[in-house]
Amino acid sequence: MAVGSSAMCGTFKREILAGIHFLTAHTRTGSSAISADTFKVAMFTNSSSIDADTTGYTTSNEVSGTNYSAGGAALGSVTIGLGDNSSSVPTAFVDFADTTFSSSTISDARGALIYNSTLGTAGTGSTTNHAADPAVAVINFGGDKSSSAGDFTIQYPANDANNAIIRIA
Repeated sequence: MAVGSSAMCGTFKREILAGIHFLTAHTRTGSSAISADTFKVAMFTNSSSIDADTTGYTTSNEVSGTNYSAGGAALGSVTIGLGDNSSSVPTAFVDFADTTFSSSTISDARGALIYNSTLGTAGTGSTTNHAADPAVAVINFGGDKSSSAGDFTIQYPANDANNAIIRIA
């Protein structure tokens, strides 16, 4: 078992087409406002098996430590963009503000899972079901990372059509 490659989760792709996730608040014509969902990032050891096939958040093999709570931290400053990637293909992309676990002591964090914590109960009975706390994307840190009474920061890639953490081309 190991943290898989950084990737957008397969079930998330299906769920966004079904309108299950709301990355930002919006209003449809003639309707009331729809609030943005809360997305979180949780970190895991290399004993975890999170990968592109992960369907939802789990505490199995999640890191623990000072100033880190199970479930991770809420993501802030959601930015959605659209631009051409290096192959001139129109690409939608999403970025979040970097996540910092301040004054933390965390050992052996190998990767992270972004998930939708607003949907804490599985959605069933429709044509598109979803897991509780449905998975969005897996991030592989490329090696074990730790902090000792210092800041542990997850720095997201550049917010553009070639590098953003979530890209749909």
